[in-house]
Amino acid sequence: MKKILYIGNQLAQSHKTVTTIDTLSRLLRDSGIDVMTASSKVNRGLRLLDMLNHIFRYRKSLDYVLIDTYSTQNFYFAFSCGRLCQWLNLKYIPILHGGNLPKRLKQSPKLSKVLFDHAYVNVAPSQYTKFNFEAYGFQNVICIPNTITLENYPYALKDYKCIKLLWVRSFSEIYNPKLAVDILKSLLDQGLQAELCMVGPEGDGSLQETKEYAKGLNVDVRFTGKLSKGEWIELSKAYNFFINTTHIDNMPVSVLEAMALGLIVVSTNVGGMPYLIHNGVNGVLVEPNSAPSFVEMLLELIGNPKKAQQISQTARNFVTQFDWQHVKNKWIKLFNENKV
Repeated sequence: MKKILYIGNQLAQSHKTVTTIDTLSRLLRDSGIDVMTASSKVNRGLRLLDMLNHIFRYRKSLDYVLIDTYSTQNFYFAFSCGRLCQWLNLKYIPILHGGNLPKRLKQSPKLSKVLFDHAYVNVAPSQYTKFNFEAYGFQNVICIPNTITLENYPYALKDYKCIKLLWVRSFSEIYNPKLAVDILKSLLDQGLQAELCMVGPEGDGSLQETKEYAKGLNVDVRFTGKLSKGEWIELSKAYNFFINTTHIDNMPVSVLEAMALGLIVVSTNVGGMPYLIHNGVNGVLVEPNSAPSFVEMLLELIGNPKKAQQISQTARNFVTQFDWQHVKNKWIKLFNENKV
C-alpha cells in the first residue's frame, strides 16, 4: 500500500471553506491508499512547523508528499515543504491550485524554478494551469482535474419564470462578492422578480463588507454563512442560476457542483474559466466586474427557457468526466509509476 503525506491548509474545522486536502485525502483513503494530512493548526507559524515536522518525522516511510500550492503567502509554505523534501530526497508533488499562480511564476522566478523543477511531477487541476506552466518552461506538469462524486449531486431541470441566483464561495476580495449584490440590484431596478442567496464563510472581511454594501443599497440578500456540502446541495434546489463573480480563478469545484445540480453557471471570463465553460453551450461567460454583462445574459436565458434547459443538460453531461470514478484512476496511475 502506498503511503502518502498530504500537506495543505486543513482548516474546515475552524469555520473555513472545505478545500482539496479535505476531500481528496478522504477519496484516496477510500480507494485503498494510506494518507496522512498536515496541518489543521490555526496559527500560521505553528501550521508550517507542523507540516515540516510531519515531513521529517515520517520521511522513512513515505512514498510521496502531496503539497497544495497557491499563489499568495501560502506559496512560501509550499516552497519550504518542497525544499525539505529535496533535502530528504523525498518525492514531492505540488498540486497547483492558485488561479493566480502564473503571476507568482513571474514575480518569483527563482523560487518557482527551485520548487517546481525539482518536483517528482507537478499536478495541474486544469489545462489552463498546465498551459501557463509549460509557457514558463516547466515540462514536468500533468493535468489531473478537480473531482466530485457525481452521485451526491442530484440533477434537476429548473424553471425560469424568475431569476434565483446562488453564489457559493468563501468571502474574499478576489472572488468579488459585491458584484453579486450589484447584479441583484440591477435586476430589481428593472422591475424583475429576482433573489440572491450567498453561501460561504468569512475570508478576509468581505462577508461583513458585502452585508453592509447590500444594506446600503437597500437590497435584501440571504446570507447563510458556511454550510455543509449536504446543506448547500439541498439549498440549491430552490435556485436556477449560479453566478461566479470572481476576479481570478482556476478550476473551482463549486462550479462543477453547480453544473452537476442543474444550475446554469454564469461566470466572469477569467483564468481557467474558458477552459471549463464553452460559452453558450455548458454555461455562460461574461465580462469581468460588469453587472450589466451578467444581467444581459440572465435576461436572455429566462427569455429562452428551452436554450437554458439545453445548457443545463449539456453541463450535467460535461461534468461526468470529473466524477471520482474517472479521476481516481489518474491518481492511482501516478502513484504506481516508476518514474526515474
